[in-house]
Amino acid sequence: MSVENQRVISALVEGILGVEAARGALDALDVDPALMAERGPHVSRAAFAMAMNIALFHDLLERVPSGAAYVADRLARGGKVVFDHGALRTVRMPEGPTGELPPGEEAFTRILTPLGYHMAAVYPLDRLRMTGRAYRHADLPEAIPQFFLSELHVDRFDPQFAEAAARAFGTSRDPLTADAKAVLGKYADGDAVSLAEAAAALPVIVAAFDRQHQPVSIGDYELLLSRSHEAAWIATEGNAFNHATDRVADVAALAERLKADDWPMKDRLEISRTGRVRQTAFRADTVERLFAGNELRRVPGSFYEFISRDIDPETGRLDLAFDTGNATGIFAMTSARDEGSA
Repeated sequence: MSVENQRVISALVEGILGVEAARGALDALDVDPALMAERGPHVSRAAFAMAMNIALFHDLLERVPSGAAYVADRLARGGKVVFDHGALRTVRMPEGPTGELPPGEEAFTRILTPLGYHMAAVYPLDRLRMTGRAYRHADLPEAIPQFFLSELHVDRFDPQFAEAAARAFGTSRDPLTADAKAVLGKYADGDAVSLAEAAAALPVIVAAFDRQHQPVSIGDYELLLSRSHEAAWIATEGNAFNHATDRVADVAALAERLKADDWPMKDRLEISRTGRVRQTAFRADTVERLFAGNELRRVPGSFYEFISRDIDPETGRLDLAFDTGNATGIFAMTSARDEGSA
């Protein structure tokens, strides 16, 4: 098939995941037909953003067995996943960059903004000493997954915590190559990006959603954990998707069914102040991670989330907002204490 006739998203996802895994990911997700119909030789920012999200969703399922099992169950019941949003956590040091990475969320706004995302709202997470921000796609806001991008503010903790954070996160490398940055620059300037350029840049950009720092010491991990479960989570998992979220029609009914079937459900439904956004989640899967000194421990990994969104009567469109209370409750899914040596 010529480049001109290739379906862009399918080609990009196959290029990064391989044909079989790409087929599985595309079959699992309910992707907007207009996006799936786009053909080469160029790749729009919307198509690139969707392909990136599909790859990140696949990565989340590879790391979260409970999420993969749920998706398989949903498919077996004749359904598909509507990928609502992904969440990731960053660290903002008191000043300067985070190792070689730009500070805090800037490590990812440099990716999201050129691809058509804009900041939709700010959510103070004061109890967690963090700030969350929602990034929504300008072209197809209901069809392309949002990002809930949070920063942990090191300057809101004590000096001992700050020293441990500097040791833990100061080794971060910048995974973006000059070529990948050039492609993002083209998108930022509104220039055409060829399928070949997009296919080469996508794996590099997806690799940014991972841990970029060296394994931390047990001592620093335990110190971070004593002050912030979120900081400890970032110490082992980095900037990987903290969770991916399935948009469902009735999250309350789904939660009751999943609880009855002994899925690892959160105890309580989170309901926004408007009542229009309702969320719950599986508890984080436990993962084995290597620490400095080649010590293995089992720690909380990522998780799978569910959300229902109602129509906002003021706009007549789907309410795409988040809620500070909901977010704080959902973040607790990774708050389990370190489970000891493996």
